Amino acid sequence: MKVVQPKPFTFEAGPRAVLLLHGFTGHSADVRMLGRFLQKKGYTSHAPIYRGHGLPPEELIKASPDEWWEDVQTAYQHLKELGYEEIAVAGLSLGGVLGLKLAYSKETKAIITMCSPMFFDNETQLTEGFQSFSKEYKQLEGKDEETIQAEVKELMENSTDVFEHLAAFITEVKNEIDTIYTPALVVQARKDEMINTKSADYIYDNVESDEKEIKWYENSGHVITLDKEKEQLHEDIFQFLETLHWNE
Repeated sequence: MKVVQPKPFTFEAGPRAVLLLHGFTGHSADVRMLGRFLQKKGYTSHAPIYRGHGLPPEELIKASPDEWWEDVQTAYQHLKELGYEEIAVAGLSLGGVLGLKLAYSKETKAIITMCSPMFFDNETQLTEGFQSFSKEYKQLEGKDEETIQAEVKELMENSTDVFEHLAAFITEVKNEIDTIYTPALVVQARKDEMINTKSADYIYDNVESDEKEIKWYENSGHVITLDKEKEQLHEDIFQFLETLHWNE
């Protein structure tokens, strides 16, 4: 069975733009509902797909965090080229880490992190997450259980470089977030099974923004954009964006 490949999206509405960034092993579908919600509220959004994502897991481990960072900068530039001067960034998990780097590297209107890791004490969860993703992808391809087990085993043996680079990238961003002064909203699911939830407190405590909020969602797991409280999350993000001092 052929797996349908996801695509990036741009939902144009008003002059205020939001760059939406997906997580590790995810793709644009993770933030599509949020994009559609913001479009109805008059906000333009754009969501890229990083190299290796939305593809078989073998492709994912060929890519690197440095390439994903390049992809995020390209996506930011895409919105600039479309004429959007003011760009807020909202990122899920790894997308939030990439968004934080954007917030101290480029001019951004605000940064919204959702369940974003700051501590690489969760390598087990990340590798287990990648293993689950790989197995599910191969099941969708219609492969038999024996083939799946053999291919996933080989993938795990070949993925150590990606996780080492990911750890270094997260640590690099963690060490720089006290240079962020842009308004910040930190979102964290209480039932997050993938990351150390103390990451949310770390981000909130260490960004130097005068305008910053932290919000906890008691009944959601790691992929909060698709979980039980997604409607509340959408509304909270919209309300936060409305507090910013947009120029138009």
